[in-house]
Amino acid sequence: MRLYPYYYRVNRWEPILNVLQQSLYAEEMVCAMSSELYHIPQTKDLKGNNEMHKHLVPASYHRVTAVGSAQRLVNGEQQPSIIATMATCIVNAENQDKKVREGLNVMEKNASREFKPVIRMIIQWQNQAESTLKQAKDSLRSMGVSFPSGSEQQNGGEY
Repeated sequence: MRLYPYYYRVNRWEPILNVLQQSLYAEEMVCAMSSELYHIPQTKDLKGNNEMHKHLVPASYHRVTAVGSAQRLVNGEQQPSIIATMATCIVNAENQDKKVREGLNVMEKNASREFKPVIRMIIQWQNQAESTLKQAKDSLRSMGVSFPSGSEQQNGGEY
């Protein structure tokens, strides 16, 4: 019996892609749950929801772009511009997340007692979206990836 060694093609981008996908999944839950509130008579005009969505939309765009960039790297592309795009989108998503959180806090304060648990669940999903995004950023930093300053909006279209 002859044993063949297993060779694994280790792709250092796969763990990054994984946590970015987790962040995007959590963002999907935030989007779905907070958008549903527009379709419930008691919450259709909930204070903070419109303001939160003004930042949730670009936060989602930047997560999608970061995931797409990571997927391209996993698939073997190697251009430094892909890494720069991913890093910039992570920073942009973080910036938008701050305003999303502010809107969620306003929503929680203004929701009736009946809907506070729903808002708290959305906040838990937002926590997950932010923490996994931070994991991706920390992992990229440990790989030597540098990030643009988080204090100002970076290039990336109107968002």
